[in-house]
Formats: sequence, C-alpha cells, structure tokens
Amino acid sequence: SVRRLIDRLEDASFTVEFDDGSQVSVALRIDRGRRRLTVDFTGTSDQHPGNFNAPQPVCRAAVLYVLRCLVDDNIPLNSGCLDPVELIMPSPSMISPVEPAAVFAGNVETSQHIVDTLFGAVGTVAASQGTMNNVVWGNERHQYYETVCGGAGATARRDGCDAVHTGMTNARLTDPEVLEQRHPVVVEDFAIRRGSGGEGQRRGGDGVVRRTRFEEPMSLNVLSSRRRVAPYGIEGGSPGAVGVNRVLRTDGSVEDYPGVFRTEMQPGDRFEVSTPGGGGYGPPDEER
Repeated sequence: SVRRLIDRLEDASFTVEFDDGSQVSVALRIDRGRRRLTVDFTGTSDQHPGNFNAPQPVCRAAVLYVLRCLVDDNIPLNSGCLDPVELIMPSPSMISPVEPAAVFAGNVETSQHIVDTLFGAVGTVAASQGTMNNVVWGNERHQYYETVCGGAGATARRDGCDAVHTGMTNARLTDPEVLEQRHPVVVEDFAIRRGSGGEGQRRGGDGVVRRTRFEEPMSLNVLSSRRRVAPYGIEGGSPGAVGVNRVLRTDGSVEDYPGVFRTEMQPGDRFEVSTPGGGGYGPPDEER
C-alpha cells in the first residue's frame, strides 16, 4: 500500500528545468509517526506566460501515477491512494494556474517534468524523454496531430526501453500506410535513434528519428521539450541526448528549430524530429 511505501521513503528534494528556464521543484517530507507524506512543490516557477501551465488535477494525477509506480502491488486506482499524502501546490504557479492562463502544454509537456521531478527526488528512475513531441500540420483540406515516442529512463535493475511513450502518455501513431493514403505526406524514415540513451551501468532507452515529406503546402506546428536541457541520469549515469527539430528544404538548406515553433512547409520539404533518449543509471564503467 501507499503507507508501506511511505515507510521506505526518505526526505528529499529535486528540481527539473525546462528549456526556457522555468522549473518544477519538489520536496518530499516523511512523517513516520503518522505515516504521512508531504509533497511540497514550493519553488516551482510562477504561472507561465505561454501555455505550459498544468492545472492542479494534472499535478495531482502525476503524483498518483508516480506513487502507483513505486508501490510493488496492483493497487486499485481511487482517491484513497492519496489519503496519506498532503499536496502543497503554490498558486498561482506552473502547476496551479489561475484564469486566464493557457494550459494546452500542461498535460502533454509539464506533466512529464512533474513525473521526472518526483522520480528524481525518490532516486529510483532516471529521466525519460520528458516530452510528447507534439507535431501538428495541416491546410484547408488536411489536418493531422501526432505525438512521437522516445527513450525511457534506466533503473537499477533494467535498461530503459527504446522508442516508447513514457510517463503521462498513452498515445499511438497512425500506421504509415493509412497516413499516406489519407494525407499528402510520405513517412521517409522512422527508426530508433541509436546511441541517444544515456550511458550507465544500465543504459537509458534510445529515442527515434521520424522524417516526413510534404506533398502539399502545410502549416507545421511543433510543441516539444528537452531540446536544450537533457534528460538527467542518476547515481552517476549519463544524461540522454536532447531532441532535435529540423526542417530540410527542397533547396538543400537545413533549418534547426527550438522546442516550440511554427513554420510553413512547401511541397518536397521534410520535417525531421529526433526525440530525446532516457537517462542512464549508475557509473558507465561498472559491470553490467
């Protein structure tokens, strides 16, 4: 149960930084006499001027998710899981915004950072890719939205998985054959990004490379993270590789973009996303 888990936890704190310098901070405080856990997000950045604000239910869900991952039992999903937990969410902040804050990226990007902050405080799992790599494109006749998988963080017992959705995600991609039949695009490449996972006694999982060619003019919008700040390793493990967003134009030029951007694609232009790898666990030179 969660109370038995609390008996094994220690006081700890951790901070994860966003590409734009914002941060999620958490402190875990254990009251062993009452068998209660305080999860205090004081120190988290103020309300975000963009759309990276996560409403309180998103933060609460991230805490519940991490606790259920740590409990070595198939416990039911209900509000009782959080009975012995006190949540402190400063408001207004990135994880407790007030109107009229924009919140689109809260459940697809900020939630990932909340999860990694909690796992970092506990010290059991290295950071996963920390983003859903949201890709949206379209014109007057075609619209499409996808999220792209990446690397999972390593643990003391296992390497991180390659090319998976992690944390607060459960999305699946449209099959390339169906995508190309319905829309004027071609998936030129979709492969594991070898070597992007962090080195360690246990390696972080590798991300992927996905390259799409457009056959009609399209507006391309990308919402992603971990393009500047790498997914952390723990216990001496190396961080995973940061993600890369590139547009390959028909004239041979290559344009590098940050995590969040919009651009216009012309026929023959290609968008290539290389997703982050997970962090490694333990010093790389130790025996596996």
